[in-house]
Amino acid sequence: MVTERQPRLRHEIVRRNNAKTRWFHAGVYVAVLVLLFTGWWLTLGEEGEPSVLSSLFGVPDTELHTFAGWVFAGLVALGVVLGWRAARTLLVDSVRFRRTDLRWFARWPAALFTGRFGRHEGHFDPGQRIMNLVLIVLLLALIASGVGLVVVSGGPLFVVYNRIHRWSTYLVTPAIIGHIVIAAGVLPGYRGAWRAMHLGGRLRARVAERLWPAWLERERQR
Repeated sequence: MVTERQPRLRHEIVRRNNAKTRWFHAGVYVAVLVLLFTGWWLTLGEEGEPSVLSSLFGVPDTELHTFAGWVFAGLVALGVVLGWRAARTLLVDSVRFRRTDLRWFARWPAALFTGRFGRHEGHFDPGQRIMNLVLIVLLLALIASGVGLVVVSGGPLFVVYNRIHRWSTYLVTPAIIGHIVIAAGVLPGYRGAWRAMHLGGRLRARVAERLWPAWLERERQR
């Protein structure tokens, strides 16, 4: 029985994400990367010196940052309205934790290199759920404070919005870097995971079984 299962897993391909999800994800990460780049440039760069993106598009970094912010806010709004089912799945599964998740977290440091995460339930693994919540909170804080900075021209409220915007940026930057490192499969335990959101959203079943065993079982029962 084991010998029959292994060849099937070796060649079986499953689709983790559909085209709408992948395009939405692509739009979000392009907008977020532009926002991070221009935001950090405006914070750390020489005053008045244009960034590479500013020179490329012929637009000041402040305007490019504001435009990318509105694009990002629009994408989030469209995602919630048009993809409310996916948004609901994301939120509901991300806030759901089980006692068995503790075993997953205990194995996680070593599993980054061995890939032996152990079983967990849900659409996302326990680490993804925490990352989802962190990113949702911080990105919403960035959107709200960013809109506030555009609407309010000055005064105490502007100072509050600016402080929230800066601290949200400081916190979200390492979270996004960590997300990219893990999602790109740089660490051996997550090798192959990047295909779940790229190249048709399809990946090898043996990778899906390693990362999302319960999800794979449900997919096979459909």
